[in-house]
Amino acid sequence: MAQILETEAGRQIAYHRTEGRQPGLVFLGGFNSDMGGTKAVHLEAWARAQGRAFLRFDYSGHGESSGAFTDGCIGDWAEDAQAAITQLTEGPQILIGSSMGGWISLLMAKRMPEKIAALVTIAAAPDFTEDSMWAGFTDAQKAELEAGQVALPSDYGAPYIITKRLIEDGRSHLVLRDPLHLPFPVRMMQGTEDADVDMSVALRLISHATGDDMRLIVLKGGDHRFSDEVALKLIEDATTNAMQTAG
Repeated sequence: MAQILETEAGRQIAYHRTEGRQPGLVFLGGFNSDMGGTKAVHLEAWARAQGRAFLRFDYSGHGESSGAFTDGCIGDWAEDAQAAITQLTEGPQILIGSSMGGWISLLMAKRMPEKIAALVTIAAAPDFTEDSMWAGFTDAQKAELEAGQVALPSDYGAPYIITKRLIEDGRSHLVLRDPLHLPFPVRMMQGTEDADVDMSVALRLISHATGDDMRLIVLKGGDHRFSDEVALKLIEDATTNAMQTAG
């Protein structure tokens, strides 16, 4: 049974927290995904086996949390993550951000670096609302968006409803246009067969960010889900390495 955190903004954030050793692990999920996904549940069990603290949660409008998905935006979801990390964890944490969660984790690095012991990203999608969605829209789709929203096909089920607010708010939270310093161990993972986030995004991110300990790990044949046995083991190994390096 999920527990509920009420944020200052009045949103109810559903979460599962495992007590254990620090630094704990915090999983940040992707766009329109939830904390019941393969990676989040697998990593929770892996952390529990080590006696390590673990937190997974749903952003507002996702999974078991309050609100409608189409009412949300990057700023809201970053606020949700900041509230969860601040109120539900003790001391610096290792953030594991998947897809949009990678972008959210980078926003956390800018806002609260003191709360981050290390950063692990999986097919990180920083600035995707601008560089992938908006940049890829046709003139007709842009006109449709101006009227309020546009539907995009999804390989994961029903079409994504993209709102004007999502795109406009995203522009206030871009991380690849300004300095991005990551003063802790960073392990980025990317699959060569990712149809949602191109390899160029990972290369741009690691080239743009500054820090003394950053590595990009490429999985040949890996897709965006990064959820098969090989990919999950790679996440475990990268997290362990980041944890050891962080001390």
